[in-house]
Amino acid sequence: MPRASAAAAAQTAQRILDSATELFATRGFSEVSLDDVAREARVTRGAVYHHYRNKAGLFGAVAAALQSDVARAVVAAAQDAGTQPSEQLRAGSHAFLDAITDGSAVRILLIDAPAVIGWQEWRRLDAANSATHLREALRDVGVADDLLDASTAQLSGAMNEAALWTAQHTDTDLAREQSHVALDRLLAAYLP
Repeated sequence: MPRASAAAAAQTAQRILDSATELFATRGFSEVSLDDVAREARVTRGAVYHHYRNKAGLFGAVAAALQSDVARAVVAAAQDAGTQPSEQLRAGSHAFLDAITDGSAVRILLIDAPAVIGWQEWRRLDAANSATHLREALRDVGVADDLLDASTAQLSGAMNEAALWTAQHTDTDLAREQSHVALDRLLAAYLP
């Protein structure tokens, strides 16, 4: 019976996380209550508290899950690009731009998360996920060790700004296309 209880608890926690992700993405952190999340997940408010402690804890779990999703998309694209480091960097960077602007990620990760979880935690999550892969890719294409951290920060920042610009543009399809063209030009500075 404990296995069934653990499995049920995990399913409940995931349902809460999924519901919170949808609500935070559509309304923003400040407009969502734990009662809203409980109602959407079809659980009690106590269940939300049990699994995530409070609203900030729930939001932190949502942000961490989305950061992990974005990183998985980056890694998959880089691996699918073959063995050339320059193609892996390019594919992973473009995958990041698409993943971060797709669905719930941009509002949660780039707009609300820095304020809700704080810059230090936001940077820790980024460093543990997408930024670590970007740093490795830049190293693999030959960026010198003494410029690796600065190059990672600057390229990551440029892609985050492009994602925000794309998401807030009135024609997101056109903005995404333009962002990809500009990203290729930016990446050319790092490629042999």
